[in-house]
Amino acid sequence: MIWDDVLQGGEVAYLTTEPAREATLAPLPAGLAPQVRERLGVDALYAHQAEAWAAAGRGEHLIVTTGTASGKTLAFNLPVLDALAREPKSRALYLYPTKALAQDQARALAALAVPRVRSAIYDGDTPAERRPQIRRWANVILTNPDMLHLGVLPRHDLWSDVLHNLRYVVVDEAHVYRGVFGSHVANVLRRLRRLARVYGAEPQFLLASATIANPGELAHALLGVEATVVGGDAAPRAERTIALWNPPLLDADLGLRASALGDAALLLSQLVRRDLRTICFAKSRKAVELVHRMARDRLDGERRTRLAPYRAGYTPHQRREIERRLVDGDLLGVTATDALELGIDIGLLDCAISVGFPGTVASLRQQWGRAGRRGHGLAVMVASEDALDQYFMREPESLLGRRVEAAILDHANPRVLDGHVAAAAFEAPVDDGDRDTLGDEALERAPHVPELRHTKHGWVWAGKDYPAGRMSLRSATADAFTVIDAATGTLLGLVERERAYSTVHEGAVYLHLGEQWLVRELDLGARRAVVEPFGADYYTQAKKETSTDVEEPLRVERRLGLELTFGRVSVTERVVAFQKKHIRDQSTIATVALDLPPTTFETEAVWYVPSGEHLRGLEQMPTLLSSLHAAEHSMIALLPLWAMCDRWDIGGLSTNVHPDTGAPTVFVYDGHAGGVGIAERGFDRFEGWVADTVQLLEGCPCEHGCPSCVQSPKCGNLNEYLDKSGALTMLRRMSISG
Repeated sequence: MIWDDVLQGGEVAYLTTEPAREATLAPLPAGLAPQVRERLGVDALYAHQAEAWAAAGRGEHLIVTTGTASGKTLAFNLPVLDALAREPKSRALYLYPTKALAQDQARALAALAVPRVRSAIYDGDTPAERRPQIRRWANVILTNPDMLHLGVLPRHDLWSDVLHNLRYVVVDEAHVYRGVFGSHVANVLRRLRRLARVYGAEPQFLLASATIANPGELAHALLGVEATVVGGDAAPRAERTIALWNPPLLDADLGLRASALGDAALLLSQLVRRDLRTICFAKSRKAVELVHRMARDRLDGERRTRLAPYRAGYTPHQRREIERRLVDGDLLGVTATDALELGIDIGLLDCAISVGFPGTVASLRQQWGRAGRRGHGLAVMVASEDALDQYFMREPESLLGRRVEAAILDHANPRVLDGHVAAAAFEAPVDDGDRDTLGDEALERAPHVPELRHTKHGWVWAGKDYPAGRMSLRSATADAFTVIDAATGTLLGLVERERAYSTVHEGAVYLHLGEQWLVRELDLGARRAVVEPFGADYYTQAKKETSTDVEEPLRVERRLGLELTFGRVSVTERVVAFQKKHIRDQSTIATVALDLPPTTFETEAVWYVPSGEHLRGLEQMPTLLSSLHAAEHSMIALLPLWAMCDRWDIGGLSTNVHPDTGAPTVFVYDGHAGGVGIAERGFDRFEGWVADTVQLLEGCPCEHGCPSCVQSPKCGNLNEYLDKSGALTMLRRMSISG
């Protein structure tokens, strides 16, 4: 292949080829409306599209879970377009997690131009004067969960005709709705089902998702109803070369490697030089710009002008222009955040580069699926020094052969649910008849929600404002801190209270969408952090004192020769200092003391008490504490393999003697108040989780521990007291105890 010489170096840790796959076809449905059939431009369906059509025809809710470029859009569009062509008074609501996706679908629907189908986008960018017209006229309304939560459901009186005639609700990219965000969206969808029923409608839900381990469970968690799973990807797939690329080791003792961004830029420039259309995914806006700049500097002449970055922060016009150049083939190389990972049509690409593991196998497959749609493609992952990345470089089959993760959410988490119970009561009195849509838990929480009053009509909102406006769908707690740009007063983001002291304390370097900001002031009374742009070459890391109290064990089992527990805990953290550390080599510049109040939050945890046999020879201090601490870090690094989460969503604590267990104990807990199911996933998959961690530690070439195995970028003890050898000994003994 044309790229073979690019993959000759010692950086290539693994190289393989995935074979091509033929399509499995089915005829167009005989009952399809003629005007839809004429506009499709195809004379057959993929088998999974035909299966989705049949399930929709039976009136079933469904979730289509197949790979990238497998035609999921047509699978859900077909029944919707058929229904609207026959009965244009019917309405359909399409929900997308990003505005760009809604724009892309709007273009696709306009291009199809099915008679009697009238589509329009209704989101925060829609001019106020157009909104009444869209409510009256459009029978396909494209929006997002945030607008549904804030702008549609609380004003349902304006949406009465839409709700009364609501036939279909499409939820695209459903795998994005996990964790705290997914838990909120699940409640928004339940509120939508309830109000549709108030107006006499029972809409069918059509969900589309990347391939995940638990599509039926996710659909049920989001909707509260059973859904038919349509899998079995029948779309064709071209042959694909896969390369795992590990930047060279610069310091074996410290585990320091050459820059993943630099190596990605080198790869991008070499592929573009061969006229291969390439997309490079990076995790942050800053990384996107750096890779773009370094790649451009390696090129000359006309090819330099055929590179572009794509990220949040550009104007809609700039983004549309980049998308147009991609589709038209004018661009040869684009660097992007995961905004282009989702189902936006960006034409036919040859190569896809992922800089660092994106957090889940499902996301990686989405990114790689962008390459090779017109022929043999190349997919590359460039590893960072992160523990999970390095684990995959040494154990490539653990990445390539692994099932995709499960998407986990918990709509009944009281810290999420209570606000939605209040919002539902504002929309219409909540009574026992709502159990079928809102769920039993909502009725159980109603007596505990402030400002709800019980009347003969049910629970009603007695507050003066509008409860949906009090909560963000991206945060588990209502009392979040706002992050404000000092120069403009612009709201940059929200930080949950229990995380604020460790991430936006005075002097902290705060990252927002990849950009660095320095926290100038943290106002505890106003719950506000004031920040200013920042360009220095250091980052900050908080030092915390953490304690956990066991509130209630929920599941206790004998596993791997020890007592394993899942239950509720309260976590108390006090930030006592922070360190400034060089980005280049992680050396400490300074340690600064802080005086901040403690924070306590309840969450869910999995914890275990190693037996005497597991700890034989490790009982003396500080070896005992250091071994437990290293085991905790390495297990946290690998938990994202079992639940779709980021290591920043997880916390942990290890102690040589815990007051509630009276013994050495390791805790791993959900970092969000109330928990969202991550720790329970670890409990359910404990044996595989421990086995993966043993492989991680055995395979890391360092002697004493490094960022690729036991050191953590978020350690509250600043990575002090870590014994890699002791952790490996203990975990090996646990693994063979099963």
